Amino acid sequence: MPRPLIGITTYVEASTRYGVWDLPTSLVPSAYHELVQAAGGAAVLLPPDEPDRAAEVLGRLDGLVVSGGPDVDPIRYGAPRDPRTGAPATVRDEWELALIGAALDGGLPLLGICRGMQALNVALGGTLIQHIDGHVHTPGVTSWHPVTPVAGTRYAELVPEVADVPTYHHQAVDRLGRGLVVSAYAEDGTVEAIELPDRERWVVGVQWHPERDKDTRVMDSLVEAAATLRAVPVA
Repeated sequence: MPRPLIGITTYVEASTRYGVWDLPTSLVPSAYHELVQAAGGAAVLLPPDEPDRAAEVLGRLDGLVVSGGPDVDPIRYGAPRDPRTGAPATVRDEWELALIGAALDGGLPLLGICRGMQALNVALGGTLIQHIDGHVHTPGVTSWHPVTPVAGTRYAELVPEVADVPTYHHQAVDRLGRGLVVSAYAEDGTVEAIELPDRERWVVGVQWHPERDKDTRVMDSLVEAAATLRAVPVA
């Protein structure tokens, strides 16, 4: 059976130098596709597209990873902008929120990573805390801290112990989106993982960066769910 196709969202940098070229480039850190491949999936990079094409794109995939990146624009959850919130990433917000909505509607396994977890929460009507201290110590350097799983959740089944995870964020989930539950907390009470408790759908968000971790259990589970979906015959 072919490996399940896992889409990974990318973003456009207006000026990227490589060789003699300095051009707009759609990119994502290579650790994302390497993690998908290590878990047994085939990685497909998804550049921004028209939001109304999200369902068409996902119709050819078996799973979706929404990658990390800049802050979700607070206009998306009806909040005034905090001075510490980053500049809007309008194209990315529109595309990724459309992808998340289409994945939820289509029952596609979905993993949101860092910004991707926050976007999942916003897509389901939740809100974000626009600034917290203590989760970024050095600009551009990942910090590690323990997270505690919530008993009875999918995440707790995958990672039942307190685990040190690599994080880099200054925003966090505030009010949960529709149907979501918290599945892990940091020591300071920050929400570190969320999920839909519906066991018929694989939908998880983690605030940390599993692509920077040697622990592949969450991604292994996503790819397994995607493989199961691929194995279901089309009616």
